[in-house]
Amino acid sequence: MAQKPAERARELREEIRRHDHAYFVLAKPVISDRDYDQLMAELKALETAEPELLTSDSPTQRVGGAPIEGFKTVRHSTPMLSLDNTYNEDELKEFDARARRGLGLTAGDPPLVYAVEPKLDGVAVSLRYEGGQFVLGATRGDGTQGDEITTNLRTIRNIPLVLPEPVTVELRGEVYMTHAVFKLVNDQAEAEGREAYVNPRNTTAGTLKQLDPRSVAKRPLQFAAYAVVDPRRHGLKTQRQALAFLRQLGFVSHGGEEATGVAGVMTRVHEWESKRATLGFDVDGLVIKLDDFALSAELGATSKFPRGAIAYKYAAEQKPTKLLDIMITVGRTGAITPTAVLEPVFVSGTTVSKAGLHNQDEIARLDVRVGDTVLVEKAGEIIPKVMAVVKELRPKGAKPFVYPTHCPGCGSELVQPPGEVVIRCVNLACPIQRDRTIMHYASRGAMDIEGLGEKLVLTLSAEGLVRDVSDLYRLTVKELVPLERMGQKSAENLVRGIEASKDRGLTRLIYGLGMPHVGSTVARVLARHFRTMEVLQAASEEEIEHVEGVGPVIAGAVYQFLNRKENRALLERLRKAGVRMDEPGVADRTHRPFEGQTIVVTGGLTHFTREQIEEELAALGAKVAGSVSKKTSFVVVGESPGTKKDKAEALGIPIVSEAELLERMGRRS
Repeated sequence: MAQKPAERARELREEIRRHDHAYFVLAKPVISDRDYDQLMAELKALETAEPELLTSDSPTQRVGGAPIEGFKTVRHSTPMLSLDNTYNEDELKEFDARARRGLGLTAGDPPLVYAVEPKLDGVAVSLRYEGGQFVLGATRGDGTQGDEITTNLRTIRNIPLVLPEPVTVELRGEVYMTHAVFKLVNDQAEAEGREAYVNPRNTTAGTLKQLDPRSVAKRPLQFAAYAVVDPRRHGLKTQRQALAFLRQLGFVSHGGEEATGVAGVMTRVHEWESKRATLGFDVDGLVIKLDDFALSAELGATSKFPRGAIAYKYAAEQKPTKLLDIMITVGRTGAITPTAVLEPVFVSGTTVSKAGLHNQDEIARLDVRVGDTVLVEKAGEIIPKVMAVVKELRPKGAKPFVYPTHCPGCGSELVQPPGEVVIRCVNLACPIQRDRTIMHYASRGAMDIEGLGEKLVLTLSAEGLVRDVSDLYRLTVKELVPLERMGQKSAENLVRGIEASKDRGLTRLIYGLGMPHVGSTVARVLARHFRTMEVLQAASEEEIEHVEGVGPVIAGAVYQFLNRKENRALLERLRKAGVRMDEPGVADRTHRPFEGQTIVVTGGLTHFTREQIEEELAALGAKVAGSVSKKTSFVVVGESPGTKKDKAEALGIPIVSEAELLERMGRRS
């Protein structure tokens, strides 16, 4: 029996609301843009055919989701409308024809002129400047009001805090994440034993949602401006003039090419289709706008879309290929990750031979089996992902994949910690985890052991010289010299580097131990709060959970790690080896050599990340400033310093090298 239109309309409204909540509030979309647009188009068609089905709260009558809780809500001076979508030339022709009819143009009149811009796949925001000063930033929200995120937006480096002219202006734009930054964020997630993010847009939305601006600043987002609110107030007559005006004010603004008629627009569509792959960030389509603001104003807008603009969406490229195997890998924190091994296929500019399957739930949802023909897509055009199985092509006898119950590295039984999707190997003696744990311990952000790279770790492990990180401190030059590519000098340098790592302090030690969910930030929070490893080891799970910035999942992981018998024994071996178990400048509050001094850091440092050195200097009494002034006590200069060094020299401010800074801090270089 066919479903009644009223029932189907109600069903569609409920489904679209669920997807709106997932996308706009949770920042975790569960379907593609195209699938969402199809649901919306079906609902629109039903409401058009039977107007009595249209309700005031229908998703077709609103722009987006509710503002995120936790931020102040602000009302937009003019609504932030969404854009209608089109996917082919015929639909573009329909849009152009509607615009011409709305303007009363006939076939004999000249074609309309459009401005064409790339449609960045990010988060739309509004910025307001008064007298040239940045005073307010907000998300789109429901189009009428959004979340006030001024403080978070101030962390984005290409958003000017002061304009070159003292103008009062409101503008709209997109916050987005580059592919390079997205990779770094996912690398960090992997290093901390967390699940990888799906795409840059998702990650951008989640980043802007952070209540702590310092968390936002750790992920260098970008901003591109695309519209001026009330442009004619500024003497602007066309969209291309508006973009030039924005660039003049110091904003990044992409595109804005002229296109005459549909033929001109399609030329731009083909140009951008190849160009967008080279940009380093996601562009999922083009925005086509009537260039003339007077004509746009004449056409007006619906409750949701401007009639003089439309988005042309590129279809995400999907390619079929054969799934040859499902490979199980063991991460540094014991996380078990399935990966599809594919018959190589060319997708979105690169050849793909492996694709993510995330976890056992995803394998079950897809019902993917070895031998299946699968559709592969690059999620966010970066990460290859198996999207679907072509079940009509499934070979006879293909069996469901059986997720392993024991670790492929050591044979230990796998476990699923409470509240986690990830299944883990918790055997710390697992050889796969062991080698990766040692690599992490020696990495620059952790104990920073110079000369101890991946290949050498594998060699030391294979030779039986190192079974865990404490064995590093027993290595001798005599043992190292016979190893391949080592030699006397290299061996002496490595032993010296291992010895120097003993004094890194509690933050780096906690991070270097590689506890699940514990990155450098959490490590620093724990070190600052508990001050010594002894106190941290004695803390209850509840005490750890109540530390600001920790929470129950991290607390559980830390408590369980520190209370395993083998880990306590490992820490005791490290303690006996002379590894420092307290935090410099925290455990010893009397050691504050920089009390009352203002210090600026510029350039790359060897022994610290920027965040680490700022935290350590603050703990030692300094005020760490972002710019050089007459009040600056001295400037620390690393590799490739910027203009801060030049300004310091011009003002006669003392310049200090990293080696000299370490000496002043009372640390060995």
